[in-house]
Amino acid sequence: MKRIIALLWIGGLVLLSGNAWGRVIVVAQDATWPPMEFINEQKEIVGFDTDFMKAVAKEAGFKVEFKNVAWDGIFGGLAAGKYDAVCSSVTITEERKKTMDFSVPYFKVRQALVVPKNSSAKTLEDMKGKTLAAQIGTTGYLAIKKTEGVVPKSYDEIGLAMEDLFNGRIDGVVCDDPTAAQYALQKAEYKEKLKVAAVLDTGDEYYGVAVQKGNKKVLDLINKGIKAVQAKGIDKQLRVKWIGQ
Repeated sequence: MKRIIALLWIGGLVLLSGNAWGRVIVVAQDATWPPMEFINEQKEIVGFDTDFMKAVAKEAGFKVEFKNVAWDGIFGGLAAGKYDAVCSSVTITEERKKTMDFSVPYFKVRQALVVPKNSSAKTLEDMKGKTLAAQIGTTGYLAIKKTEGVVPKSYDEIGLAMEDLFNGRIDGVVCDDPTAAQYALQKAEYKEKLKVAAVLDTGDEYYGVAVQKGNKKVLDLINKGIKAVQAKGIDKQLRVKWIGQ
């Protein structure tokens, strides 16, 4: 009898390890997008999304590991199963939903136009004949491509685009509003020369956590954690921490 009970107990532990607390979910982030995800002075991935996923993991009862992946290959790696999810300021779009599944939305975002302080531009249309930049494959770059008369330029990292704008090599940058504010309003070396000229009307845009198409187990766990984080207001606390009021 004791042996049967012991086997049942061991079997219960095995089952438990196969459930949430035994599950490690590997999350890819392109850590070049402050304040959402970036590398700090200690060479660690930090930011709103990073803390958000840690909170999601805690609430849903799984472990999370982060992997820094360049944006241009991040979705290909997800499809190939190199990691379980992508939480990296990923806007939910109909086009992306054809090749991956998304969690419930967790962050509303808008596109912003960053220009030199002496620029009079207020809209993308005001930038006709000028060079506008964005990170390749982002909704900001898609917005530029749709604007007639501008010269689009793509960058692998948004920081490189901002550097070229600061040095006068291009005329404007389009990116998500938290990142635009981080560079134009908070970075000491940039804020004297750059400004956020406009927040653009690009429709409802929300971030979601992307998972491999059909991976319902991981998606359900992540959704469980997101809903708990939102219900407790943890996401609002993280927004104040990383972005401000």
